[in-house]
Amino acid sequence: MLHPDFLRLPVAHRALHDRAAGRVENSRAAIRAAIAAGYAIEIDLQLSSDGVPVVFHDDDLDRLTDRTGPVAARTAQDLSTIPLTGGDETIPTFAEVLEIVAGKVPLLVEIKDQTPFTGDLERATAALLKGYDGPVAVMGFNPETVVRMAELAPDIARGLTTCDYSAEDWPHLEEAERARLREIPDYDRAGASFLSHYHRDLDRPRVAELKAQGAAILCWTIRTPEEEAQARTVAANVTFEGYPAAIPS
Repeated sequence: MLHPDFLRLPVAHRALHDRAAGRVENSRAAIRAAIAAGYAIEIDLQLSSDGVPVVFHDDDLDRLTDRTGPVAARTAQDLSTIPLTGGDETIPTFAEVLEIVAGKVPLLVEIKDQTPFTGDLERATAALLKGYDGPVAVMGFNPETVVRMAELAPDIARGLTTCDYSAEDWPHLEEAERARLREIPDYDRAGASFLSHYHRDLDRPRVAELKAQGAAILCWTIRTPEEEAQARTVAANVTFEGYPAAIPS
């Protein structure tokens, strides 16, 4: 089950990043800042070409570095030398981040979808989490990711990252598949205990149904106190960025 601190401490989206302050998303500096502020942390994992989980959101390097092309085409050593644009750091490995966090605050790990799905990122993630001492949970948009984590690391809390699956944001999926995923049909199969749902779609009946059945409802990504107040009419907690979310006393 999800550790109660995941419902108490607001979750810093891609850690407490602030480009103006030199803290790039998913960077060591952003992670350390979130720990210092007392927030839970959300990070993203991609897989290097040699099978090492690295902390990076996008499939490609273009937006956040001065390099181009897929993260998955480069080794972990190569990735560790690539500067993040807007800061003075390089791309961290998941192992490094686990050493930095070290159980000080809850860590919410989004395992990014890999095409084709092989389970390699899930296996590497589970191996690194073995013996980790601290509140941790994993989630993903791909239900197969969460199902695989149930097999590999059954004692770690699991959730589904979900949304309204609009055609604009998910053009690579057929409408029939988008419609299926909107109804979150894989929750029980994945042995999930929570959702992290798109905050503008929290009024979906299926979300209310799962909440009534005991699912913890988190949401993403909140960017103002007003959005947070609205989201909390449904969600137990928020994933936020761009403003200092209040920590309950």
